[in-house]
Amino acid sequence: MAEPRTIGILGAGAWGTALAQVAARAGNRVVLWARSAETVHAITTGRRSPHLPAIDLDPAIAASTAIADAARADIVVLATPAQTTRDVTLAATAAIAAGTPLVITAKGIERATGRLLSEVVAETVPGGRIAVLSGPGFAAEVARGLPTAVTIATEERALAPLLAEAFATPGFRPYASDDVRGVQVGGALKNVLAIAAGIVAGRDLGASAHAALTTRALAELIRVGVADGGRRETLTGLSGLGDLLLSATNPQSRNFAFGAALGRGTTTVAATLEAGPLVEGVATAPIALTRARRLSVDTPIMEAVAEVLADRLSIDAAIDALLSRPLKREDG
Repeated sequence: MAEPRTIGILGAGAWGTALAQVAARAGNRVVLWARSAETVHAITTGRRSPHLPAIDLDPAIAASTAIADAARADIVVLATPAQTTRDVTLAATAAIAAGTPLVITAKGIERATGRLLSEVVAETVPGGRIAVLSGPGFAAEVARGLPTAVTIATEERALAPLLAEAFATPGFRPYASDDVRGVQVGGALKNVLAIAAGIVAGRDLGASAHAALTTRALAELIRVGVADGGRRETLTGLSGLGDLLLSATNPQSRNFAFGAALGRGTTTVAATLEAGPLVEGVATAPIALTRARRLSVDTPIMEAVAEVLADRLSIDAAIDALLSRPLKREDG
């Protein structure tokens, strides 16, 4: 019988912990790295994570505060927030063997440089085999084993099936893609657009307005994604449309919950406290707008979100601006 592979997961938040559960269910040994000694202690002694307290963790999951313990694995999963990806990979790179598959799971664009996370990781971990895992999934549901489908994108044709097999379980189905760029752009932009959907819900503008907003948000996501080098079929798939539908309709999405709090009149700081600390769309909004403008793509919804977050526009003024836009063809 073949020796089980080891999967190292850098980041023991809710999503990293959920993926650790998936990897363990798929028959792998798992090493989960956490910054917090308290988190490691809770996992080691009680088989519970403070980020998913209702889940009994698989005994195949080990936890460590030493990043090298996870970075020396056969496959390394990057499950820290988008804006910390550079620092975390720089800290881990000395322990990562050349040719190790690196699976990016954060959904965002590096704010300081405007780079996609695959570009960041290519800089910080030379020789890594880069892949991106994205799609519609809430950590608590994934950890419980509820049915979830995701996309694993890599430009290496031989790597995609290897990674899919490493994570596949009856409740977790990965689909292969080679559109690394499209998968990342879709995942990053949906966070910004989910904030807009949350604002509509928080302002109690009604189901019709929410449906219209989500539909036009998808149009923006596709326009930007295609202009940025992604494929339309990717952006209408799991990592684009699928992820947007989940994040723009459910308060389990931190971006949606944050937007809903803003829509109810909560301040930005208070909304962050209410939704939780990891609202990726807040950091992504300004750089996504810059990216769209550079590509000469019209993105009124993303622009409205960025202006509201920068306190340059009130929510009521943003809504009025969207409703007063010139009449045009739907396919425009």
